[in-house]
Amino acid sequence: MTTRGYALFDTAIGRCGIAWNERGIVAVQLPESRDIETRARLLRHHPDAIEAPPPPDIQRALDSIVSLMAGEEADLSHAVLDMQRVPPFHRKVYEAARSVPPGATLSYGEVAKQLGSGGSARAVGQALGRNPFAIVVPCHRVLAADGRIGGLSANGGIATRLRMLSIEAARASGQSALFEGDGVFGFDPDVAVAHLRNADPVLAKFIDAVGPFRMRLRGARSIFVALAEAIVYQQLNGKAAASIFARVCVLFPITQGLNAELILRTSDAKLRAAGLSTNKMLSIRDLARKTVDGKIPTLAEAHRMEDEELIERLTLVRGIGRWTVEMLLISRLGRPDVWPVDDYGIRAGFAALHRKRKFPSPKDLVKPGAKWKPYRSVASWYLWRAADLAKK
Repeated sequence: MTTRGYALFDTAIGRCGIAWNERGIVAVQLPESRDIETRARLLRHHPDAIEAPPPPDIQRALDSIVSLMAGEEADLSHAVLDMQRVPPFHRKVYEAARSVPPGATLSYGEVAKQLGSGGSARAVGQALGRNPFAIVVPCHRVLAADGRIGGLSANGGIATRLRMLSIEAARASGQSALFEGDGVFGFDPDVAVAHLRNADPVLAKFIDAVGPFRMRLRGARSIFVALAEAIVYQQLNGKAAASIFARVCVLFPITQGLNAELILRTSDAKLRAAGLSTNKMLSIRDLARKTVDGKIPTLAEAHRMEDEELIERLTLVRGIGRWTVEMLLISRLGRPDVWPVDDYGIRAGFAALHRKRKFPSPKDLVKPGAKWKPYRSVASWYLWRAADLAKK
């Protein structure tokens, strides 16, 4: 049957895609680095689909996916899947995977045992690696026998699977998927946007064009994990960095996750084999030692610290500079008034907003940014959007 339509939609793990026909959902696409890539991957398998508003039953499934990825209670058992083109054995595997609740996991072997003599653990892994219904068929909840993410990975890769498992495990244990319950910002985004509109007519016009402030706080288990990820991402494009960070994470069982003690017990050879350069490996080891020694604040301590105090403390770690901590303050801790003048995107966005050919220097941004206080983090988000649009 012809695919009727598709839509892209925002979730806590990024912008996903969904495609459907009259029988139900035909595909759920995990986020790529850009919308154009997510759309292209979806259309590669469903070239006849037309972007359209989802019908009510698809919208209900979409809403449940959004809720689940936000760490909220959600039931996807109602989602109807069109499996006409799915091989019989794969259907059985997908039905078994759908029975695994959020926060729980099974191994490939356990799924194979449930299915009887129909297939091996390897065959289960291959079926899940070809799963076209990501999240609805939660292949991310089926792991290797030792609790690590192994075997084939469906579209989206290991890094996205790790994020999904972290969100679900946090909710199952009664914790937030983000920092200590911070699912929302410590300020009112509507008030912040209204302030920016009143303070700057040029920015107000751009806000009208772009729309509401849509930044989401990014999750992590600890300050250590957030900074370790930041170190990996330095001077790499997003996809390459995500792949390396995921390979570091899967060195350890999902029940323990990446932590300072395990890093210190892991050989240089293993860390290098995961893709870490020598400098990044040394930086992460320094971060781990300082964490174990109590020199890195806990999440509770970080919440009580002023921005500059936290910057001073964390920049003692090898490879961690002011910009890295500023990104943590904005995107992880949700601080309202961080002004990262050294950021390339901020400078590019400011130049685009004011139609300047030459990028301003960091010093040139200090005075213009003063009028956006105390919501310069929100202004930064809009400048990043301006830079993205200028690049396109």
